[in-house]
Amino acid sequence: MSRARFLAATLQSACAVECRAKSKSYSPGRKPCALLADLAPPDGLQLGGLTSTLLRKPGTIPEMKILHTADWHLGDRLGRIDRTDDLRKAVERVAAYCKSERVDVLLVAGDLFSELARPDGLRETIRHWQDVFGEFLQSGGTILTLTGNHDNENFCQTLVHAMTLAAPTVGRIGECVPPGRLYLAADPSFVRIQDRLGGYDVQFVLMPYPTPSHFLKGEAGLKYGSPDEKNRMLVTAWADALQGLRAHPKYDPKAPAILAAHVHVQGSSIGPGLFRLTEQEDIVVEGADLPQQFDYVALGHIHKPQFLGASHVRYSGSIERMDLGEQADQKGVVLVEVGPNGREGEPIVLPLPSTPIYDMVVRNPAEDLPRLRREFPNSRHDLVNLHITYTSGVDQLEDLLKDLDSLFPRWYARDWKESGSLGPSLATLEGLRTKGFGETVREYLEQELIQHGDEERQAIIQIADELLKEME
Repeated sequence: MSRARFLAATLQSACAVECRAKSKSYSPGRKPCALLADLAPPDGLQLGGLTSTLLRKPGTIPEMKILHTADWHLGDRLGRIDRTDDLRKAVERVAAYCKSERVDVLLVAGDLFSELARPDGLRETIRHWQDVFGEFLQSGGTILTLTGNHDNENFCQTLVHAMTLAAPTVGRIGECVPPGRLYLAADPSFVRIQDRLGGYDVQFVLMPYPTPSHFLKGEAGLKYGSPDEKNRMLVTAWADALQGLRAHPKYDPKAPAILAAHVHVQGSSIGPGLFRLTEQEDIVVEGADLPQQFDYVALGHIHKPQFLGASHVRYSGSIERMDLGEQADQKGVVLVEVGPNGREGEPIVLPLPSTPIYDMVVRNPAEDLPRLRREFPNSRHDLVNLHITYTSGVDQLEDLLKDLDSLFPRWYARDWKESGSLGPSLATLEGLRTKGFGETVREYLEQELIQHGDEERQAIIQIADELLKEME
């Protein structure tokens, strides 16, 4: 690099630091970032780290910058809508923050993948990671993640085994792991990462979602008489595993420590409900001691962003609105800085734009459709649950559905009912008399296939149409 380019880059960094310092919105960054999986950092000079170091006051020690996120659910669906594009855009925004904030460690607290993801979709997801996070890892960034309750255990375990084969001595409990790689924990573990400029270690305790296969070891641990007994055993096993890691000979209680866990901590607010999980099925652990035990607690599992009592014990929330229960959530990621003496300053929430999702009720199609066109001119990307009431003999249901499909092309579920002018009971009878056999079949198939993909649904309906024609 020429001296002129070096001085220009240094001046640019100095201006950025000055602007950020005046805004008081976050601390100055100190090195560039980039992103992906299992790649070694490149040799040579890191300009961002050097210029930031030159700008620091003599004797100061730089902080490790950690970006906390969770619940990506890559490959997920909502009704008939594939969320792949929405979620990939959110991941790319996370990657952009890694770069703009000069993040050292990207910490993903579980549920990277959706249980609805297909094998080919998982392959494409990994490829997308490589494209998005390659630069981050090549520049020396590190990605730490762990399994959640929606991650496919077999797939994640295979991924862990593959990474272990590639680097058999990396990632053992208590070891200092090299930067520039992705690490996935399927079992309770902890690793140390050395700050690249400060030279001090930060400990990361990784606690996946508590499942019998990973937390109840041995034959005795797999014997339980009821779901409630299993949950009680898992709560105890989770607490024992955490205590065991903190008692490990390589764990230093005086060194900076971060906990990343995918679990429901007592006292958290779940909002309208858990994501595809009942409260009776969930594992709820005690977290009263966590604020004193760790410099930062990065939680995943509950999609509603929040902190629990202390500002450094946080659920980052999901990176996108995943269902109707999250329609009011403001999504984001959390930036935290840790130095040799622990956390520096307060965690900062960085916003993530997310897809609008809402219910839409149509009661009078003749009046409602023109109004909806005026009020929702930019609704093509919105996720909509349609509830339709129409009058037989007045409204043509097929035309009405086409109009709504044009206005809200990403409706993910819809239902309709007929309500005539003669009152509910007579209107129902009238509807039955005027509705043909073919229309009834098509309505039934539309409802039953709502959770299937467009191609599969259309193929089945086409077969049904051909059979109906043969019957005429």
